[in-house]
Amino acid sequence: MHHQRRDRPVSPLRPPSLSPRPGLRIKSPDQLVAESGADLEGHGLKRTMGLFQLVCFGVGAIVGTGIFVGLSDTVAEAGPAVVLSFVLAAITCIFTAFSFAELGGAIPVSGSSYSFAYATLGERIAFLVGWCLLLEYGVSVSAVAVGWSQYVNELLNSLVGWHLPAALSAGPGDGGVINLPAIVVIMMAATLLVRGIRESAGATAAMAVLKIGILIAFCAIAFTAFEAGNLTPFVTHGPAGVTAGASLAFFSYIGFDAITTAGEEVKNPRRNIPIAILICIGVATLLYCAVALTAIGALGADAVSDKPAALSLIVDQVTGSTVGGGIIAFGAVVAIASVVLAVMYGQTRILMSMSRDGLVPRVFERVSPRTATPVANTWIVAAVFAVPAAFASLDVVVNLTTIGTLGIMVAVNVAVIALRRRNPGLKRSFRVPLYPLSPILGVIFCLYLMYGTGWATWVQFAVFLAAGAAVYAGYSRSRSRLAGADQD
Repeated sequence: MHHQRRDRPVSPLRPPSLSPRPGLRIKSPDQLVAESGADLEGHGLKRTMGLFQLVCFGVGAIVGTGIFVGLSDTVAEAGPAVVLSFVLAAITCIFTAFSFAELGGAIPVSGSSYSFAYATLGERIAFLVGWCLLLEYGVSVSAVAVGWSQYVNELLNSLVGWHLPAALSAGPGDGGVINLPAIVVIMMAATLLVRGIRESAGATAAMAVLKIGILIAFCAIAFTAFEAGNLTPFVTHGPAGVTAGASLAFFSYIGFDAITTAGEEVKNPRRNIPIAILICIGVATLLYCAVALTAIGALGADAVSDKPAALSLIVDQVTGSTVGGGIIAFGAVVAIASVVLAVMYGQTRILMSMSRDGLVPRVFERVSPRTATPVANTWIVAAVFAVPAAFASLDVVVNLTTIGTLGIMVAVNVAVIALRRRNPGLKRSFRVPLYPLSPILGVIFCLYLMYGTGWATWVQFAVFLAAGAAVYAGYSRSRSRLAGADQD
């Protein structure tokens, strides 16, 4: 027997899509866009980035530590078949990139996957997505800064034949005491970010063009020593090696979704965000496959694996001089610094969106009227993530960052399906092809790469999610601004 339900009267100020149950609080896309455009306290973000700057920002966020530092670890897992690992990781990214492109064009706000989840899957899932973004954007800043430190030493060696003391250039896990260069690059990025997005975007564009040029130059130099025999046997460690390599190679693509965090500072975001995402994935994949093929073809997989600054070492051996390796090291220093800049930008914008919703303290949403940037937010992020950069090892966080990012991408692919069902008439400047097959394949590929990270990483990830759930239950749920709306 069915009973007639008596609905509560809906306040004209309360969005009709809100659910009174905390875990199912959902914000409509229109509400998210309206709130992001509101000029809170007289000063908000400004739209200053065009398509070229946005593409450079995306390349700046993607191309860095993964190829300059992480290539050696990926080759150790997959051998010459590392190219297949990069392609498998790219396919995973492409399906998810389609989803990000649709959502970024439909909901052009700074919150990226956090806001997408809020509009489709509810507040509790949105908070856990934002919690995982602390891994993708925040912890990866620390990992990237550690990689920057390695190439700073390589550059100093090429220029003046001198290294920084191990005690001051590595954390305790790597035989040192404190990693000062890692702290320096984070603080440099924060200084540039608080000056303004126009200055940050200009610097990122210049660094992106430079590092693409450096990687192309590396391919040209390495190709002069290319020997096809170095690529055989191709699948050295079997399909399992390719899968494990793809899970590591995925770290090289982390950051492309940072493009969607610029939703409130991009001109014509509904058009430019989807285009920029797809261009960046294509550019990164071509670069990675070319660098991996020429590197292994020049010296063989054994010479590339387990070498922290492998690209510089390869150029040194091919040319018989330290000059070429010094140039590559300089390119890596610039490339990795641009990743720190772009990823820190993304983290601050995520926290700004969460702060607007009341899920984290309000200090993160305050924007300076002079620079139109979240100054306090930026310095807090820099200070917090300088600590693991100074004392942690790169290897400790790579797998955990990867699985957290893949978990976010599962949520984004599901969000596309949920938004199509919930808001079929919403304006979309881009639609995923072969819907719903594309987002479903995105989920499957993400879960497959998550499997490849190993059981120990799954345990760490489960503990991390449990901690996030506890923070939400103990702090964020009661302070949510939607909770206040439910009580009005």
